[in-house]
Amino acid sequence: MKRILCCLLIVVSSITWAQEQQKDSLTTKLDEVLVKAVRVSADSPITHSNLSKEKIAKRNLGQDIPFLLNYLPGVVTTSDAGAGVGYTGIRVRGSDATRVNVTLNGIPFNDAESQGTFWVNLPDFASSVESLQLQRGVGTSVNGAGAFGASLNLLTDAVSHEAYGEISNSYGSFNTRKHNLKFSTGLLNDHIEIAGRLSAIKSDGYVDRATSDLKSYFLQGSYVDDNTLIKAITFAGEEVTYQSWDGIDPETLRTNRTFNPVGAYEDENGNTVFYDNEVDNYNQDHYQLHWNQRYNNNWSSTLGLNYTYGRGYFEQYKEDEDFADYGLTPITLGGETIDETDLVRRRWLDNDYYVVTASVNYKDDKLDVIAGGFYSYYEGDHFGEIIWAQNAGGSQIRDRYYEGVGIKRELNGYTKATYRFSDVLSAYADIQVRNVDYSTSGLTSDRVPLLVDKNYTFFNPKAGLTYRLNPSNQFYASYARANREPNRNDFESGTPEPETLDDIELGWRYASPKFKVNANLYYMDYKNQLVLTGELDDVGAPLRANSGKSFRTGIEIDADIKLAKKFSVRPNIALSINKNRDFITSRDGALVNLGNTNISYSPSVVAGNMFVFEPAKGLQLNFLSKYVGEQYLGNIDSELSKLDSFFVNDLNIVYEIKNIPVFKSIVLTALVNNIFDVKYESNGYFFTYDDDFSNPGTITTIEGVGYYPQAGINVLGGVTLKF
Repeated sequence: MKRILCCLLIVVSSITWAQEQQKDSLTTKLDEVLVKAVRVSADSPITHSNLSKEKIAKRNLGQDIPFLLNYLPGVVTTSDAGAGVGYTGIRVRGSDATRVNVTLNGIPFNDAESQGTFWVNLPDFASSVESLQLQRGVGTSVNGAGAFGASLNLLTDAVSHEAYGEISNSYGSFNTRKHNLKFSTGLLNDHIEIAGRLSAIKSDGYVDRATSDLKSYFLQGSYVDDNTLIKAITFAGEEVTYQSWDGIDPETLRTNRTFNPVGAYEDENGNTVFYDNEVDNYNQDHYQLHWNQRYNNNWSSTLGLNYTYGRGYFEQYKEDEDFADYGLTPITLGGETIDETDLVRRRWLDNDYYVVTASVNYKDDKLDVIAGGFYSYYEGDHFGEIIWAQNAGGSQIRDRYYEGVGIKRELNGYTKATYRFSDVLSAYADIQVRNVDYSTSGLTSDRVPLLVDKNYTFFNPKAGLTYRLNPSNQFYASYARANREPNRNDFESGTPEPETLDDIELGWRYASPKFKVNANLYYMDYKNQLVLTGELDDVGAPLRANSGKSFRTGIEIDADIKLAKKFSVRPNIALSINKNRDFITSRDGALVNLGNTNISYSPSVVAGNMFVFEPAKGLQLNFLSKYVGEQYLGNIDSELSKLDSFFVNDLNIVYEIKNIPVFKSIVLTALVNNIFDVKYESNGYFFTYDDDFSNPGTITTIEGVGYYPQAGINVLGGVTLKF
């Protein structure tokens, strides 16, 4: 099955045109059909932001996609290694990456079991993105787990009519460097294009030993004629990162911000040393085949196939581990029974993900309707190996000390339509029925049985109105419901309930030649929201728990103001209230109702700004600012769990030199991050435990906290040669 699908996906494809000007327009429209099911138009009643490849390129010097989205409204980003390379995270409206629905050409990217998005698995993917759209709130996600904070959909490189080549190199602080090569054949015989990219990124990281060694490629073949676009796409990433997911305690933060406790152990002389291969090592291959067909001016259809193969492990040196925790047999040496050992273990994931999507679209002057379906099958093997042990206990190398399997099937059908009553009023409706079947067997990494057999059927309706008062002013209102299932970690932690969200959005858009503004109010009402508890599991993954009833409400404003011919300002601000209702917790051995508490990781103020100055042709100076208000790392409003606010500023300079011998142009880019060298932490964790041993008969709740420090001032510079 894998070989057949991979062969299908390596077929090449493209376009036929009568006149050169019509080529660009038609090809662009056919490309955009890839994401029509998950994207919205400029006049839709959905709150959204768009980024083009030109805007992405200005700061694309090796940092992950979350950092390239950092200046969009309501977005907060973080980096385990501290500098935006390696494991990075994104939160939108306080919702973490497991609640942001991500699609690549309409295919879900979120891991089927954990629901997370791991951009480290696709390094430099931004260099192959044509455009992206971030929808805040429920949005229009129809494929994959429902969006509970935002939807992010990416469209990969469009068909290029002209041949080109690009060589990019960048270097900067922490020995960070990126090298990539891009090319396109242009349209061969007016029908076929082959394009691709090779990338390599390395960084030592801001945090000690938080190194990254990342490689990736992107290759597509396209066939086009007047009414057909077929794309066969394959892309993959390989990452080896030294683990830095443990964070540091408050005292270490004060005395040694860059300290990384991961991999520490005592040698035979009692000295603390660090295991040199405490790494995360993972490969992920994607194969996609897309067929877009236009039958006439009204009817078109899409068909998409996807196969994703992921495999890899993280390696750990562990001291004084009990034999019983690994299924090892105690041994006797010199009359002494030995039942513990130092060892090196690997915890593996090996998974396959298959997807089929299909849709049909009818469009005329008043009605635009699309109906489609989605089916996916995921199988993930989880297992652990002991690759070395000081005292083997009768085991053999690579013995598996646990094994488990997760299987997930998803089937959905949807219909969405926009109807224009007049030039000023249009209505939007979207109905989705989604069925999820999830089962597990075997043991967890803690050798605890995990037996899940759940089937969920969700009904997710959406509706909205858009009213255009005049060419400059547009108003919209929408309602959307989303339901989603718990993830694997949730089941490992207990018996979670599925979540439900009702989202109401009211918005205003204003556009004139010198001034644009988008403003919206939202109210998101949750039932059984799986909020982050602030705690981490033993591999640094955040833990969640149902919080009963909760809500998020706020206002978001972003603008683009042209103050002069060469100077503009682009501010945005998100003000919000995020509360758990009647939150109950255990404190000092008793259950306590704390009333309304703040939802974890949800700052009430997130603001950004860009000053854009173009003093000369080809030269652009961007001064970027980001403010994130204080936030709680837990849900009990503990002062210890409060993460301080921070305000950081970046300077971005881009200079393009055109019309020079040999090259089409040369682009020089510089990025000075955190230009004022602010010491700040954008992420952390919070935990509690009951002390029933210090004072027998008395239970005292003890609190603890940890932080992930981010880099001070750091610099990246790059050169791109375009042929």
